Amino acid sequence: MTEHLLDAMVSLTSLMEEESEKLARTPYLAELPEIANAKLRLTGRIEAEVARLKRGNQNWMAALDEEARIVLTDATRHLLDASEVNKKILSRQIELSSEMMAAIATEAKRLTGTRNITYGACGGMGGMDAPAPISINARL
Repeated sequence: MTEHLLDAMVSLTSLMEEESEKLARTPYLAELPEIANAKLRLTGRIEAEVARLKRGNQNWMAALDEEARIVLTDATRHLLDASEVNKKILSRQIELSSEMMAAIATEAKRLTGTRNITYGACGGMGGMDAPAPISINARL
């Protein structure tokens, strides 16, 4: 009854563990977009399977035998653990990317001298930092 659900949950868990392991070793993965798409597809499969089970029986979990409930609980626990680790690693990668972009922008401003100073009507000086022109090569 829950074979398809368990299969999708185990696949998603394995994929997230593999992604987390790779991201822990290197900050850039060429296959990151494909991994993200696969995670989306598997998440959709899990949602669709749960919806199908609910349509068949609103209390489908109560209808499971003890062994199936234990297997489903274990799979859910492993998926939750893998999701938590994956979330932490991806959050850190996003933070590092933001910090790197801010450092690049600061250095570009320093090198290009994009600070403009103007005199006001009352003789005061006002400064404004114009954004530095930045171009990112997405192919790294």
